Amino acid sequence: MSRQYFGTDGIRGRTNQWPMTPQLAMKVGMAAGTHFQRGSHRHRVVIGKDTRLSGYMVENALVAGFTAVGMDVVQFGPIPTPAVALLAHSMRADLGVMISASHNPYYDNGIKLFGPDGYKLSDEDELKIEALLNQDVPLAASKDIGRARRVEDARGRYIHAVKSSFPADLRLDGLKIVVDCANGAAYQVAPSALWELGAEVVAVGVTPNGTNINDGCGSTAPLLCQETVVSSGADIGIALDGDADRLIVVDEKGQIVDGDQIMALIAANFARAGTLRGGGLVATIMSNLGLERFLTGQGIGLERTKVGDRYVLERMREGGFNVGGEQSGHMILSDYATTGDGTVAALQVLAALVRSGKPASETLHQFDPVPQLLKNVRFAGGKPLEDETVQRVIAQAEAELNGSGRLVIRPSGTEPVIRVMAEGDHEDQVRDVVERICAAVEKAAA
Repeated sequence: MSRQYFGTDGIRGRTNQWPMTPQLAMKVGMAAGTHFQRGSHRHRVVIGKDTRLSGYMVENALVAGFTAVGMDVVQFGPIPTPAVALLAHSMRADLGVMISASHNPYYDNGIKLFGPDGYKLSDEDELKIEALLNQDVPLAASKDIGRARRVEDARGRYIHAVKSSFPADLRLDGLKIVVDCANGAAYQVAPSALWELGAEVVAVGVTPNGTNINDGCGSTAPLLCQETVVSSGADIGIALDGDADRLIVVDEKGQIVDGDQIMALIAANFARAGTLRGGGLVATIMSNLGLERFLTGQGIGLERTKVGDRYVLERMREGGFNVGGEQSGHMILSDYATTGDGTVAALQVLAALVRSGKPASETLHQFDPVPQLLKNVRFAGGKPLEDETVQRVIAQAEAELNGSGRLVIRPSGTEPVIRVMAEGDHEDQVRDVVERICAAVEKAAA
């Protein structure tokens, strides 16, 4: 059965355009609420959101849908995605919902669903909910309509859980930390958690107004964090995205530390401590070849998956891994969270920094990445990757890189874009390969 609504990370799109309309949001509430009513207990869903203007509209539509089928609703207000996953499980909810389009601009929004175990839904569950979206589901009797209430201490509960992931014998005293919350869901919790652990906190991206989420700030626009680290003389910078499940770090020199370096640091530290499980870590096909070579030298394995943190997590659960993530900054540390958590990952980085006693630029630089180039080719329709000329150019590029690099070409799961990535030991060769493939794709898509 093909998917109409769910992409690689829930339902996402431009607000008030299909599929992100209030009508569909209400249907999602009705369909998901119906699907997760299992047993005779009073059923409950918890809902969090980021700071987008449209969050109120989508939230109210979801509440209407869930209560219409007899499910009680607990609303958290602005809170990170991993907090929804955590609290769905700890509050014994049947379902958790996060309203967010992650790192996208404010005019987009999305709906992410978590099961009662705090994990993102399986493909099977999503397909069953999709099937219900196209049906008339039975409504609850008047006396059985669900109730909705707000919980005001959700952020405090999450801060406590986040801090418990930080080693009990360490403090952040003496560290000046810039934290950029992208004017998003972590604008209160991340600075508070760092301050409570003893850090001097310089907070930016903490004045959301409904339209400035991810706007020139956060993990996808780290220049603000870089400039603030340098100008304030901070020891390190932490940049989160709009729903705080993604992390990018900035060292004291203002240099970006991406997800590959973060994974390398955490995995190596876990391995030395004897706490790394699964024999290695799980990353995606986009992670740098330099990471793979570094891990091999440390006797640590690397398993690659398709792009998307859900696929990383699936492999982690199958293989018993406790460290995984993406180059883009999704970090999954399953000892502490059931989904990507930028703040939890940041605390592991900060623990390593405290223990090393060295500057962030030394502690966080684990390997030299090989030259890597990623370009996107937008297309209006069709399947340009099936074009014979495109396939011939790709085959030639693969032969050229054989033994010294990698080539990854894939359609985006969220927009009409072909992503072309190559990496290898020779920068000129990498650039030439990517440009040739992009030109062929553009011609095929014209």
